This record gives sequence, C-alpha cells and structure tokens, in this order.
Amino acid sequence: MTINLYQTGVSGLLAAQQQLATTGHNIANVNTEGFSRQRAEQTPNIAIQTGGNFVGTGTYVNDITRLYNQFSYREQIINQSNLGGANAANQSLTQLNSILSSAGGAITSSLEQFYQSINSIADNPSDPGLRSIALNQAKTLSTNFNNLSQNFDRIEQATNSEIEQITSEISGISNEIASINERILNSNDLAQTGAPNDLLDERDRLISKLAEYTNVNTVTDANGVMTVLIGDGNTLVAGITPLNVSTLPGDPDPLKTRIAITNGDTSIPLNSATLGGSLAAKIQFRDQDLAQVRSDINRVALVLSETLNSAQQQGLDLNQVQGANFFRDINDTTSQASRVLAQNSNTGNLQASAEITDVQLVPTGEFEVRYDGTNYQLTNLTDGSTTNLGAAGAGTYATAFGFSFVENSGAPASGDRFTIRPTENAAALIQVELTDGAAIAASSAVKVTPSANNVSSGAVQITSVADPIAARNAAPIRIDVLENPAGSGTFNYTITDNTGTTSAPVAYVPPSQQVQLPPAPATAAFTIEIQGLPSGLAPNGPEQFTIGDAFGVANGQNANFIADTQDRGIINGGQESFSQSIGVATARVGGQASAAQRSAETAQALFTQAFNRNQETSGVNLDEEAANLLRFQQAYQASSRIVSTANTLFDTILSAVS
Repeated sequence: MTINLYQTGVSGLLAAQQQLATTGHNIANVNTEGFSRQRAEQTPNIAIQTGGNFVGTGTYVNDITRLYNQFSYREQIINQSNLGGANAANQSLTQLNSILSSAGGAITSSLEQFYQSINSIADNPSDPGLRSIALNQAKTLSTNFNNLSQNFDRIEQATNSEIEQITSEISGISNEIASINERILNSNDLAQTGAPNDLLDERDRLISKLAEYTNVNTVTDANGVMTVLIGDGNTLVAGITPLNVSTLPGDPDPLKTRIAITNGDTSIPLNSATLGGSLAAKIQFRDQDLAQVRSDINRVALVLSETLNSAQQQGLDLNQVQGANFFRDINDTTSQASRVLAQNSNTGNLQASAEITDVQLVPTGEFEVRYDGTNYQLTNLTDGSTTNLGAAGAGTYATAFGFSFVENSGAPASGDRFTIRPTENAAALIQVELTDGAAIAASSAVKVTPSANNVSSGAVQITSVADPIAARNAAPIRIDVLENPAGSGTFNYTITDNTGTTSAPVAYVPPSQQVQLPPAPATAAFTIEIQGLPSGLAPNGPEQFTIGDAFGVANGQNANFIADTQDRGIINGGQESFSQSIGVATARVGGQASAAQRSAETAQALFTQAFNRNQETSGVNLDEEAANLLRFQQAYQASSRIVSTANTLFDTILSAVS
C-alpha cells in the first residue's frame, strides 16, 4: 500500500511538473506571433483491484494539445487575404491619386496659360513678344505631359518590382512550409498521441503570412503533412515538395509581367483575377487602374496635338506661309508603330501600325486584331464586340473607332494576333515642333463679306481651310443665293470664280449645306457652309456673299479659331474639352482612392474581429496562466507531501520489523 501511495505521489509530481512546464511555455510565448496556447491533458492511471476494490494509482499527462479552432482560424485567413488586397490597393491608388492631382493640376494650369497666350496673340498678332511667350507656354505644356508620362512609367516599374518581391516571398514561404512538413512527417509516431505543436504553429504562421499575398486553401493528411493551394486551386506545396511562384515577361507587352507556378522547366500560368491578396491587387492596379488613367492622359495629349496642328494649318503665319504643325505629328512613323504590339506566338512576319483618322472617336480601351486565315477580326477588348475588317492584303483597314489598322510589310499567318492601343505614348512623345514665334498662324486666309443689299438672316461661313495659300489664290469668289420662284421655299446658288466664270445653279437645301471651293475642276482648298434662308428677292436680287483674301499682320482670326478649341467638346465623341477630360480622369482616380481607403478600413475591422475571435481560443491570457501557475504549484506541493508521507510510512514499517 505504501509503495502504491509513493507511486501515486510521484505521478502527481510528474504531472504537476508538466502542467507547470506547459503553463510556463504559454507565458514565455505570450508575445510570439502565431503561437497557440497549449494545454497538458491529464488522465488517471489504471486502478489496481485489491480486496474487492479498485484503488487508484495516480495520474499521467497523456498529451500536450494546442487550443485551436479550425473554423475561426480559417475565417482569420480569409480576412487576412482580403486585408492584404485592400491595403495594397489603397497604397497604390493613394500614390497614383497624389501624383495625378499634382501633375494633372500642372497640365491644366499650363493649358490655361497657353490658351491665354494664344488669346493675347489674337488681340495683337504682330507682337513678337507675345508669340515667344506662346511658344514657351506650349513647351511647358508638353513638358508637363512628358513628366506625367514618366511618373506613370515609374509607378509601373515600382509595381512590377513589388510583384516580383511578393512572388519571391511566396516562393520562400513555400520552401519553409515544405521543410516543416518534412520535420512533422519525421517526428510523427503513430504509436504516440502527441503532436509537434510548435511546428504546427510555425506552419500556421507561414500560412497567415502567405494569405496576405494570395488566397490560400490547405489540405492536411493523416500524417499531419499539409498541401497548400493558392488562387483558384493551384498547388504551391505538395507535401514535402515546394513549388515556386515567379514572374514572366508579358505578351505582347513585356512590362505587363505574368505570374506562374514553376517547377524546373515547367511553368503553369496563374489567373491574376482569382489570386486574391496583395498580389492580385497590385496586378489589377497596374493592368486596370494605372493603364486606364495613362490612356486617358494619352488621349488628351493626342487630341490636343492634332487639334492645334489642324487649327494651325488653316491659317497663315507672318511669312504668309501655311501654318506648320504646332506639336509633333501624331501619325509619324514612330507613333503609328508604337500603337501595335504583336504577340510573341505569331508565326507570320507582318509588321503593322495604327493610323489615327478621327481624334474625336478615339477611345481609351485596347483592341485586338486576329487573322483567322482569311480575314482580320477586330475585337474591342472593352466590350468584347467584334468587327470583320476584311481580307489580308488591302494595306489599310478603317475602323469605327477613329483609327485604321495598317499593314506595313510582310504577311500574317493564321492565328496571328496584334494588340492595338490607339493612344499609346501620346503624352510621352508630345513635343513642340515650332521654333519661331513668327510661325504661329494667327491670320486667316480668306473671309466672307455679305453684300450690303442682303435683307435676310441667311449667312455663309468658312468652316475649314485645307490649303490657305490656294484659298487666297482662288479669291475673290462670289456666292449668289436665290429663292426661285419667290415664296416657293426652293433655293439655288451660283458660284462666280476669280475669272468671272459663273457656274450653273445648284440646289440649296436649308437649313445648311456645305460647299467646297474653288469649284471643280479646280482642287478644293476650303469649305464654306450656307446657313439659314438667304431669300434674296427683287428689287434687291439674290443674296450675295464675297469670299476674299484676308491675310494681314493685324489679322488674328485664326488665332481666335485656335483659342476657341480650349472649350470645344472634342474628346470622347465631342463630349469633353481638354480640361474636362483631365478633370474626369482625376476625379475618377480620386474616387477610386477614396473607395480603396474605405475598403481598407472595413477589411481591417473585419480582420480584427476574426483575429480576436481566434485569439479567444488560441491566445494566451496572462491572468488565466497566472492562476494556472498557482494551481499547478499547489498541486506539485501537495503531491510532494504525498511522497513525503509515503516515505514516513515506509520508514515506520522498517522500524517495526527491525
């Protein structure tokens, strides 16, 4: 009996010692990230049957378990991925918003100052100082576009670097998890119940870190070895075999790097849309948010260049020469070629480009041209609509989007694909071409003078000038508009050229009608528009309008025409002016940044709730552990008293028989 009492006391001592050790381990790791509270599971020893009774023989610790709730931990992991993605998006969009607000404001300000200088020239066309100021303002404007484009480049490069860093971190985590899996596998003994709790905690900590970068799912087998899946189910860790995540050059744009799981020479592309976490957020920011605002600014630069160049060409400079391009030609060879990117998998040798034909129609989205073996198929990547452009070999293929697809050389092979970005590099390439203020075409070439005898409100206006020098040479030209017979509402007009030759009557259909001059067979140099009801009747005769030479150093009519483009709706199908378009882009990014901040705050709150819920089970409570420490200390002391009592009884028995 004494021996049993002694063994009972010793078992209590050992159990209390393990309880104290476990409690101490918990206290020591109260600040260890990812640590789960452990508990010593104590079980009574098998009782001994003696004298018809079962006498207890003490206790033992059969397992050290970690307090772990799979469901609350899973909730924490999901919210960790959401938080990682929300924080990454918030960081990127906040940076973009800051840059665009500053640089976009600089562009708007320099645009305003440029147009102010053009208005000054319209008021005083012969002042060389005003012309010099206008050139300097134009250079400032183009420089601001260039600088913003460079900022976009830097953001894209920084984002690519962050993506590469994240993939490197994921690969490192993959290797660590595989190593822990191997240690767990080697430490497991099916004959024992214990689990390597600290290794499991370390693995879960790595899973939590991985979840910040991407969506994570896990499957654990009977041996405790975990398989890790990321994204929409791609294996990252297969037991003790780690796989790597790496970046590959984009196709066709090498800067749009792609993500793939690699193992040796084998790579499996990952769908960035389903990756989740900060990795997906960075890719989405680069490919959608940044790409969209870059295209918006590029379109403004593109339309501005073409609009001012066209306005310049309609007037005459101080040297009586047709106005030259104010800015670089949007359809020069470099610009056209940069708008088309060929897929790396193309087997044909076609070299293609894109020519801008109508800046008002140019969208900000991307397009894809695919050769199906017979025809080119144009797909709008924004809405997925497809247009058949026709068979190969035609050279130029017009589209309904303000640009033409152009075959430069070579021929396509079936399946070849080309990505078209109509606004590509416009902000980066814009630059002032004029070097002399005298070359600003402030003077109009021709003007319309109505006859003093006209009695109606009808008018004739010059709408465009293709060749101002030829227009001057064709002057004077007289337009006679007559209602015949009187009161019939039937009108016709005649054209009398500068040789005195009058054309046959031509029908005029109100309310307006455009006419190209000089009349055929001469080459048209400008266009007029007859407007209203110029119903000249006897005794005054037909309504007459004379088009004459208008050039003069004090003529600022074309400068006025240039200045009027500031507020004209030209962009996005004629709906937005230059400043409005920049404002729309800036406001959209600002809205996205604000929404991203709110999403990050919400994600943080949800993660905190999930984390606290998990900590209620797995976290170390120092007050609770202090109470346990006292309780197990008392148990240890009590067990030692049992041992001491057993020793005393044993000594008494020995003394009695000696």
